[in-house]
Amino acid sequence: MSLPSQTPVSPETPTLPRRLLLRMAAAAGSVTAAVLAGCGFSGRPAARSEADMAFRRVAARHLYNRYNNRIYRGMLPPMLYAVGTLEVNLAANGQVRSVRWMRGPTHVPEVMREIETMVRSAAPFPSPGGRGGRYVDTWLWDRSGRFQLDSLTEGQLRA
Repeated sequence: MSLPSQTPVSPETPTLPRRLLLRMAAAAGSVTAAVLAGCGFSGRPAARSEADMAFRRVAARHLYNRYNNRIYRGMLPPMLYAVGTLEVNLAANGQVRSVRWMRGPTHVPEVMREIETMVRSAAPFPSPGGRGGRYVDTWLWDRSGRFQLDSLTEGQLRA
């Protein structure tokens, strides 16, 4: 953020130090981001490191290897049966600590249960290192019971 160097100031106008103005602007940005995130706004994805994205693909490949016969091959149909974003918290050894739906396909609870079971049964995942980590991916579920993960999707046909 750039502040003008020559701002007209009258003797009655209170001035704030530049450092305080910058802190206020940063705080306003943080509050705005928190409010939008709480509302489910997804216009701009959260910044992710390349390491996070790489681990996301590694975890997705692990699931693809485990459930090779359940992968939808080719481009997905225009209308999917379910789409949901699942957060998986992993221990350092790759065991699943917990799963949490960030956006669940609540109209098909049986699919939600099946995905959770599949994720837990696929443990141990490759080690995220350190004290564990978080893996988030979006499940694209076809009516046939086959799926793709957003991080490895082949795309979707147009209607």
